[in-house]
Amino acid sequence: MLELKNITKSFGDKTIINKLNLTVKDGEILSIVGPSGAGKTTLLRCITGLEKVNAGEFFIDGQAFDPYTNRTNESVIGVVFQNFELFPNLTVMQNITLAPTMVLKQSQAEAQKQANELLTRLALADHADQYPYELSGGQKQRVAIARALAMKPNVLCYDEPTSALDPNLRQEVEKLIMGLKADGMTQIVVTHDLTFAENIADEMFHVEPNNSK
Repeated sequence: MLELKNITKSFGDKTIINKLNLTVKDGEILSIVGPSGAGKTTLLRCITGLEKVNAGEFFIDGQAFDPYTNRTNESVIGVVFQNFELFPNLTVMQNITLAPTMVLKQSQAEAQKQANELLTRLALADHADQYPYELSGGQKQRVAIARALAMKPNVLCYDEPTSALDPNLRQEVEKLIMGLKADGMTQIVVTHDLTFAENIADEMFHVEPNNSK
């Protein structure tokens, strides 16, 4: 279970998140929704350790945890970025195996075995040797998810997972996220797509613009 207690985040004299409390139960999906500029992505960046909070605490399974200073944060909270952030000069296989070998100190053979299992599961087995520019948007997203899963995170976060995709792929993203839920993965999804959020969520968290003043 992931818990946020009294989280506050400011930029200069503007408070974006003010004493926020939030709980994400194990195996459930939390959708964070709200209009642009309300602080959804800032909240996600704080959870994933990309931004340092000004105040408050994080807990994983009751243990205090600082996502900003934790050096192996990807093995606790994984993230799938809106634009995927794949390394363009690396193949799909290399994108997936890089962090497990460098951060988790897996052997190359172990990392490749795990990557092959993930690629098969995500219907990407035939794309292991391709580069990101050779993939469709949906394929890039699945590679980004495989890369995050390779770190064996407790929680997997997504930043606007449908925004860079053709609308007819939204249902495929829903199936993928629900499939991970069936496997017990705890997930946090930031999205402006309310229908998509409602379709996948166990809990909804609405971020309001006036919370950022």
